[in-house]
Amino acid sequence: MNINAAILWEQGAPLSVEEAELEAPRAGEVMVEVKAAGVCHSDLHPARGDWPARTPLVLGHEGAGIVREVGPGVTTLRAGDHVVFCWAPPCGLCPMCMEGRPVLCDRLERTTYRNRLPAGGTRLHARGQDVAHFNGTACFADFAVVAAEGAIPVPADVKFEALATLGCAVITGVGAVLNAARVEAEASVVVIGAGGVGLNVVQGARLAQAEKIIAVDTRSAPLKLAASFGASEVVEASTDNVVEQVMKLTGGRGADYVFDTVGVPETLTQALRFARKGGAVVLTGLSRTDARASFPLFPFVMQEKRLLGSVYGSGQPALDIPRLVKLYQEGKLKLDELATRTYQLEQVNDALHALASAEGARGIIRW
Repeated sequence: MNINAAILWEQGAPLSVEEAELEAPRAGEVMVEVKAAGVCHSDLHPARGDWPARTPLVLGHEGAGIVREVGPGVTTLRAGDHVVFCWAPPCGLCPMCMEGRPVLCDRLERTTYRNRLPAGGTRLHARGQDVAHFNGTACFADFAVVAAEGAIPVPADVKFEALATLGCAVITGVGAVLNAARVEAEASVVVIGAGGVGLNVVQGARLAQAEKIIAVDTRSAPLKLAASFGASEVVEASTDNVVEQVMKLTGGRGADYVFDTVGVPETLTQALRFARKGGAVVLTGLSRTDARASFPLFPFVMQEKRLLGSVYGSGQPALDIPRLVKLYQEGKLKLDELATRTYQLEQVNDALHALASAEGARGIIRW
């Protein structure tokens, strides 16, 4: 079938919204009509060349829609189901999956991270060429074919605008707090970066009943959003005494948990300074692939500081996404407020530009 898709033909160049051909789903796959898609830094990185990527490529990995067709052998979904995309569909058989850590599934290194579908090949074609599916999802398009495990069913009465960011920003931020760090009630938390993931770290800390939640960002607009999402204190990182301010807010000790959602060498070094003795730094931000950080080793031994990595919420998306939807329905999780900018597919380059300009929260593409 013919669809409209935002295709990256060359890294560093604008995406081209044009007609493409999408094949029917194969065994173990479903076709989803995309209704809303979040615009994430993980889309921006390959677009501007921070990450190597083979083009042409349809970007988009965070979104929601309606199943329109199921491939042979699919029994968990049927046409008409409302779903949230999961860009890390697990195989269910590898050691990591058997250990209960599906976001570390061995198959992802051969599929998602190479912009391939688990069943092999591509279902997308344009200008007489095969086109790859970014993160095995490619939801900057009218329709997407994904692995059945990459479409998580959700209640049909939840708005697509609310669901748009659930499959990446929300699960990544909230999961980093509840699954990776396991923040305790009355703990002190610092969040570096108040973008889409950072706001959800703030929400996760609030759900964990942290006593103090300090948001740190270079701009005032994202900090205002962080306060509305539950941050008890905000600090502008552009000031010279940012470390002193955080220390003062934590009684001179530093924070129990520091979440770096930016992921550049400077913020990681800063995060380690924010952490107290015995504290933990949790890194969720993805940097350039060639980025290297330099920091003192002494605190890891003599102060027993810990550095943790967290990908995609460090949990089980098939279970976590429905739980997050329930929290939203109960009024305990903000989702509508994450979408501060709305675009048509033809405006995808504007959406990426706004994201690069750090305008805060998430932009979403709406159909």
